[in-house]
Amino acid sequence: MTPIFPIIELVDRYAIALLKHNKTQANLEEMTFYKNQLSDYDLTEIELELQNLYQIHNQIWQLESDLKSGRENQVPLEEIGRRAIEIRDWNHKRIALKNIMAEKLECKIREIKHDHLSQ
Repeated sequence: MTPIFPIIELVDRYAIALLKHNKTQANLEEMTFYKNQLSDYDLTEIELELQNLYQIHNQIWQLESDLKSGRENQVPLEEIGRRAIEIRDWNHKRIALKNIMAEKLECKIREIKHDHLSQ
């Protein structure tokens, strides 16, 4: 099967789908789709990075949880701002990690952000 996405997007989407599945058990088909796409790659070289990517998404999930659950009006604006900055910082780490994995797997596609909040 030819992957639909470049490896940096596959690992990112898989990490998100795996986290969502572990938290909700509601997206087995989505998780399986990305896992099947990744079966064409030897992921042993990026195993640690993939675990770290999962942890980054878990941190972001936790920071966004109140805002996504309809309780955002119970969170002070200062806290929303603090979380937004922290999410930006985690996303910066996420992008760097994805690019490390791309390099290790010899994928030419990199994620580059210019004048973006994640910088």
